[in-house]
Amino acid sequence: MPLPLGFTGARIDRADQLRSDAAAFAATVADPRATCLAMDGIDPVPGERGGLVWEPLDRSDERPLLLLGIDDAGAPRFVRAPAPGARIDARSRTVMRLLPLLSPEEAALYGGARSLVDWHARHGFCAVCSAPTEIFRGGWGRRCGACDAEHFPRVDPVVIMLAECDGRVLLGRQPGFPPGFFSALAGFVEPGESLEEAVARELFEEAGIQVSDVSYVASQPWPFPSSLMIGCRAVARDPALTLDMTELEAAMWVDRAEVRAALAGDMGASFLAPPPLAIARYLLEDWAS
Repeated sequence: MPLPLGFTGARIDRADQLRSDAAAFAATVADPRATCLAMDGIDPVPGERGGLVWEPLDRSDERPLLLLGIDDAGAPRFVRAPAPGARIDARSRTVMRLLPLLSPEEAALYGGARSLVDWHARHGFCAVCSAPTEIFRGGWGRRCGACDAEHFPRVDPVVIMLAECDGRVLLGRQPGFPPGFFSALAGFVEPGESLEEAVARELFEEAGIQVSDVSYVASQPWPFPSSLMIGCRAVARDPALTLDMTELEAAMWVDRAEVRAALAGDMGASFLAPPPLAIARYLLEDWAS
């Protein structure tokens, strides 16, 4: 691996056995070593020297505790559920300024907490009968009091891929990207298709290229709000592009020298590379090595 994948590597026991055991969960909450992740909505509260802030449990806070897991020292780690009706700003960009202050392990812990809190904020009502739901399983589910339907946090699978042709890979940019920034193409996996089919479909829809030999490289949780990025490679049959201008404003084929220059931050590089936390950078590092 050319570099660690962002939002991975949380050294924590998720303690699934505690989620459905009411007595065990209560004992975990009562543990004097238990701490709660300080959050501002779904953004991390920065410590004085960077890093996450873990606070002793505030017994006067009536918001339910969501169990993140048990750390290496045996201490329970929690995050609070949002207050009922709380509005969560999922588009906050503050987090992007704070993430570089976190260690890889902290970023992984925060990413899981962010996705979980955001899910609870958006699932206060039953998708079956629309009645209010209640938290259960230590914060890893919601149950409807009217129809007994149970709902659990989900992740959205997204394929992100490098198409290769004649020693070059395809990169694209969306209209909202910073000037000069290019990245790997990506898209959500749709019902009824495999990962390989999703890769081929997205590359054809966005760039008009036909691909084969799709292979898996690596995956990464992406907590914005709760995606699983599935990194792949594919081989393009022809480099001619036909862009979907509603998805991409530009795309280009780049060789290894260009990729290495961008990853090194060279002033003369032909594009700006994705940031270290993004799996797109991992894919480029892996391909260029």
